[in-house]
Amino acid sequence: MTTRPPEQSYADDPTLEADVFARNCLSRPVLQDVASRWGVLALAALREGPYRFSALRRRVDGISERMLSQTLQLLERDGMVNREVQQSIPPVVEYTLTALGAQVADQLVGLIEILEANITTITAAQDAYHRT
Repeated sequence: MTTRPPEQSYADDPTLEADVFARNCLSRPVLQDVASRWGVLALAALREGPYRFSALRRRVDGISERMLSQTLQLLERDGMVNREVQQSIPPVVEYTLTALGAQVADQLVGLIEILEANITTITAAQDAYHRT
């Protein structure tokens, strides 16, 4: 990976490589959106299939309406999520993953599965840490 000078941008030189470790890399804020607490859960849920807003909010237990709305807007901006408004009364909005979003969600679900499969080991490590 190549580090680019802070004053250069990808628009100025499309041959520059993304380097998430570089302070001004454009991939860093996208990683932050995707890897956020709610971004991970929204992407993983949408991997199951299309969701309407209220159903997605129920699926991602504990998220507020405002936070889900902000998360979906960020993921839509980053090209991970499609928002489709169906012309009906009342209007129906459905969220799906883009091809990029599906690719990212597959990786996140892999991570989730590793964590869930090893939760006993993780909680034992946490208990041991807090005992010392």
